Amino acid sequence: MGWGGEARDLLLNAGSKLGSYEITGAIGAGGMGEVYQAHDTKLGREVAIKVLPGAFADDPERLARFQREAKMLAALNHPNIAIIHGLEHSESTHFLIMELVSGETLAERIKREGPVPVEEALKIAVQIAEALEAAHEKGIVHRDLKPANVKVTPEGKVKVLDFGLAKAFAGDSASSDPSESPTLSRAATMQGVILGTAAYMSPEQARGKAIDKRTDIWAFGCVLYEMLTGKAAFDGEDITEILAAVVKTEPNWQALPSKTPARIRDLLRRCLQKDKTLRMQASGDARIEIQEALAAPIERVTVDGSRLRWTWREVAIFSVAAVALLTIGGIAVWNLKPAPPRPVTRTVINLPPGQQLAGLGSGPAAVLSPDGTHLAYVATQGGKQQLYLRALDSLEARPIPGTEGGVNPFFSPDGQWVGFFAGGKLKKVSVYGGAAIILGDAQVPLGASWSSQGTIAFASSANVSLQQVPEAGGAPQPLTRLEKGEFGHRWPEFLPGGKAVLFAAGAAGLNFTNAQVAVQLVATGERRNLIQGTGPRYAPSGHLVYVQGGSLMAMPFDPQRLTDTGTPVPVVEGVLQSTSSGAAQYSFSATGSLVYVSGAVQATQSRLVWVSRNGTEQPLAAPAHAYVGPRLSPDGRRVAVGIVEQETQVWLYDLSRDTLTRFTFEGTVNLNPAWTPDGKRIAFNSSKEAALANIVWQLADGSGGRERLATSEYVQVPMSWSPDGQLLAFIELDPTTSLDIWVLRMGDPSAGSGQVRKAQSFLQTPFNESVPAFSPDGHWLAYISDESGRYEIYVQPYPGPGGKWQISTDGGTEPVWNRNGRELFYRSGNKMMAVDIATKPGFAAGKPRMLFEGPYRPTGSTIQNYDVSPDGQRFLMLKSGEENSSSAPTQIVVVQNWFEELKRRVPPGK
Repeated sequence: MGWGGEARDLLLNAGSKLGSYEITGAIGAGGMGEVYQAHDTKLGREVAIKVLPGAFADDPERLARFQREAKMLAALNHPNIAIIHGLEHSESTHFLIMELVSGETLAERIKREGPVPVEEALKIAVQIAEALEAAHEKGIVHRDLKPANVKVTPEGKVKVLDFGLAKAFAGDSASSDPSESPTLSRAATMQGVILGTAAYMSPEQARGKAIDKRTDIWAFGCVLYEMLTGKAAFDGEDITEILAAVVKTEPNWQALPSKTPARIRDLLRRCLQKDKTLRMQASGDARIEIQEALAAPIERVTVDGSRLRWTWREVAIFSVAAVALLTIGGIAVWNLKPAPPRPVTRTVINLPPGQQLAGLGSGPAAVLSPDGTHLAYVATQGGKQQLYLRALDSLEARPIPGTEGGVNPFFSPDGQWVGFFAGGKLKKVSVYGGAAIILGDAQVPLGASWSSQGTIAFASSANVSLQQVPEAGGAPQPLTRLEKGEFGHRWPEFLPGGKAVLFAAGAAGLNFTNAQVAVQLVATGERRNLIQGTGPRYAPSGHLVYVQGGSLMAMPFDPQRLTDTGTPVPVVEGVLQSTSSGAAQYSFSATGSLVYVSGAVQATQSRLVWVSRNGTEQPLAAPAHAYVGPRLSPDGRRVAVGIVEQETQVWLYDLSRDTLTRFTFEGTVNLNPAWTPDGKRIAFNSSKEAALANIVWQLADGSGGRERLATSEYVQVPMSWSPDGQLLAFIELDPTTSLDIWVLRMGDPSAGSGQVRKAQSFLQTPFNESVPAFSPDGHWLAYISDESGRYEIYVQPYPGPGGKWQISTDGGTEPVWNRNGRELFYRSGNKMMAVDIATKPGFAAGKPRMLFEGPYRPTGSTIQNYDVSPDGQRFLMLKSGEENSSSAPTQIVVVQNWFEELKRRVPPGK
């Protein structure tokens, strides 16, 4: 059972300790162990602890199997799933550390109050479906979903508990006896738990047959039915009667409240089909049905649950009488009658078999043409990623040649061209075919918009302002300017006429969900901040549409005065959004059609992988997370890496032990680790505010406190240590000079313990200079600069004087030295490049050569997003989950005539 049940046979008292955890109270007991609330004395947080049964923990083989399952379950990271932090043991006691969730379970709520009001029940069900959808995409089935395993917090947030633990306890072996379920195997004193679990078993589960995600669909139907009626869908006096009802009988459909929408009644019947091949196949489909039912007008339903309909005979009689009246009066008022609103219709486009949406963190993966007749989308098929074009009145899509590796498509105003990003370039291609045309350099795709004035606004990197380029190509020019505390502008959208541009401005921290929507006049640069959000678009219906927390928001907006004229209102919930980039998966046409990809706010998951010099890939055992900036320790045994998810913190991964442990705890954002050459300390930037302003360091073993090394009113990022550990090269983002390179002297005699050191400017120009890297002998500094119009790799002597050498020839970012000092690596688009370097008798660089090419995650100009092994033979890369996951989205929701609904829900301002 879940955490909210009555405590039984609890073995620990308040004040007892399990390792570093102090028990503060009992929560409950179930078939999978006792549950307690505890205080984590190391991390200073409250957690839930589930103590494993003694007989279970004494079985080494079973315990090892459970450890493997728990490791996979710990990778589940979704706002509607209670997180498993880890599995630990103290002496002979093994226990799970889990997120402590406040509130009561649905079982407690229903027992206390009875049925849940229809609208509230549906909103709860949507969140349960989203949790199931996220887990099923990772191949994880709950197996024990029931009201006791669903908590609703006081804020209304749903948390599904015990995800996947039923399998973790039972193992992989199939059993023909349902009583072997871990929550059916307790003593007779647990009879209430036994009955509670059996009531939600699917027929195949009750028969002991193989189960899959459709078992969770059945249980979901049972939970929704119970919320609506206050009674279990299948009941009986003992387990035998309950399981017989599951296998043979139907729920009492007439018990559903009369206000239950007809489509919800249909949904329940589809969820509770006893033949799983006829059952609803995916929780995402259930979520869409419920969301559409919530958005639809109220439907009148008869007592038996059917819709009220006219018979054909009644329609014919009524029609004959009505025609005469309409003929007499209709002509007179025809010209006075306003045109009826066009009906709003919803449908789902399923991608062809083998295709999956891709590039979701780089911008909208599916966009509509301005006239709403065509859809362009990014998909992978057979390991190849490219753009596809589909007419909405057609059932087929065709690949667009020349768009291989492309992301973030956008249409020209006349719909004749599709712009996109690929290989570090901004490109366009005709919808009728032909060669793709390069318009300019863009290392990191973060949005573009094509104005009616023949200009394209785009974001070319993660930490710069917007650029603009003529639609025929040419030298890009700045369009916006970063303000103090900002770390990048993204997702531009020209207003009608092209005289002003909407965009999202974000503070530092690699989490763009809390960005600021702004509008700026193109000619004067005059800017106005509008509202918190990202992904802004202007709708001709008179609305500003943007994304906030995974929901489409809309507010009346005057494009002439550039002001909002009303209050924001959520108009579509459950839109897929990236935390790190802010990319929101929606698009609409000028004619009023909307497309979006269902989902929630999600971090872009990546895997740590080794890649050899010839491109051979070897995944690491570390679970998928939203990793950024992996840095190998000097001995090559550990990896310091940022994880940007619910919190932004630095973690350490031990390569030999395959363990991932958290390193930073103070502050809201800690990121960008840089090991000292002796491996004893790690420098990183940290903030207790929104901006990452301070550079600190602390001992790598986690002992002692942190010490501030530098501080500034501007964002600073530590990058590279000199080999003697006396110098730290870092970057600073000054809005007046863009990215600059500075060097911090650790041996500053004026700086005592806890005092900041003095920093000296190395490169401070009107251009962007970033990613400084000291050579192994400390006499040279490699870096990138966009002084030529695109980022290239340069090397200068340190501290100088001397000239500089351009190393790359076709664009480059993220320079890293081979530790032998005779080779410099860098990235050019998806290519890993290498250049031979000689420093004696003078500096000389060889011809760049490609080592391998692959879809590994870039970061643009801010940091290096990979590292090199000490022997220079392997590269530690980040591979996006999209490229190696079978769970990428395959559906696009289409809403025709959406503006009609938008105007009804958010009346335009005057």
